[in-house]
Amino acid sequence: MMSSRQVFTPILIAASVVLLISFAIRASFGVFQIPIANDLGWFRAEFSLAIAIQNLSWGIATPFFGAFAEKLGDRKAILVGVLVYALGLALSSMASTAASHQLLEILVGVGVAGTGFGVILGVVGRSASDKTRSLALGITTAAGSAGQIIGPPLSQYLLNSMTWQNVFLLYSGLILLALLSLPFLKAPAKVSKSELEESLSRILNIAIRDPSYILIFVGFFSCGFQLAFITAHFPAFVTEACATIDPNGLLAKMGIKDTADLGAVAIAVIGVFNIIGTVTAGALGGRYPKRVLLAGIYMARTVLFSWFILTPMTPVTVLIFSSLIGTLWLATVPLTSGLVAYIYGLRYMGTLYGLVFLSHQIGSFVGVWLGGDFYDRFGSYDVVWWVGIGTGLLSAAVHLPVKERPINDRLVTA
Repeated sequence: MMSSRQVFTPILIAASVVLLISFAIRASFGVFQIPIANDLGWFRAEFSLAIAIQNLSWGIATPFFGAFAEKLGDRKAILVGVLVYALGLALSSMASTAASHQLLEILVGVGVAGTGFGVILGVVGRSASDKTRSLALGITTAAGSAGQIIGPPLSQYLLNSMTWQNVFLLYSGLILLALLSLPFLKAPAKVSKSELEESLSRILNIAIRDPSYILIFVGFFSCGFQLAFITAHFPAFVTEACATIDPNGLLAKMGIKDTADLGAVAIAVIGVFNIIGTVTAGALGGRYPKRVLLAGIYMARTVLFSWFILTPMTPVTVLIFSSLIGTLWLATVPLTSGLVAYIYGLRYMGTLYGLVFLSHQIGSFVGVWLGGDFYDRFGSYDVVWWVGIGTGLLSAAVHLPVKERPINDRLVTA
């Protein structure tokens, strides 16, 4: 029987702290959409493009941070990520035009990459045993969800007492606390002799020629599209489209007095249930085929999206949707990263997962930008919801043909 000591190592705890702080800030950006637009007179699409650029730069930088960590050390990569993140937030607080804010979000995105899944899951994956790896990846991913629980409500609370510029400055200092975890983040090189002898260029060449790697890459696009669209636009969507809160009802008694509060709370509810979903997915990934679990998650998202947009929206349906989508939210991450590690080995897991994650972030860019652009064009997010349903179906389909066997075993038998 697996003991908790085997899973909750100092490396896993420290990695979880970095993800929690990083994602608490990153998950809050949707809450700033209306305050920034009202203060500076921006169109919805202008702020959406800034967040879309953040997501794309996050995706582009992730494989480079993975390679940096594998070559020069995990702690150096995280240090650079934290410093760039803090700089990007501080400078963003001074942005007065949409163009300058969009440009500065490149720095924020690069900072998220250095403190995000590509580097952090690589550290945890290399430090965990074969038996505990999938669960450890799930627990670490869940720490990002914990950040999502904290970040949006905290941002909404701070915005009630200070300007959005001051909140950005506060967060630029908060991310520096992640540096306290650095002394614990040195993973042992748990790789085989054959993996140590492989060069990065060789394993990259093998991976990009493997149809299974391409299918995993394509399948992760939908995850990014759906999650980034909801993170960036759901608070505003709920604020504007949901029925008003009953002043004498249960939600009002819980402190949710208007739909703006409900939008922020909805993101936090997603985070709460995401912890359950990611840990469960990580545990199941050690027992069942990861490709089948991934296909099931994407199909479940498709059904849930369809129900939500076809059902009259009320505060109750918002909270039901938030709790259900939360169980599926980042459940794909430990399974996808675990699948990459299982098929292609641990030596270059950070780089190979980072490249797959680029697809996720291309999807994020499209989801965030398309949401803002279509809202300005049509006054509604309906079309974007349907696009999310279509991409979910695609991802469910492409994961099933993935060959879930170590690539070296397949090369030997080929």
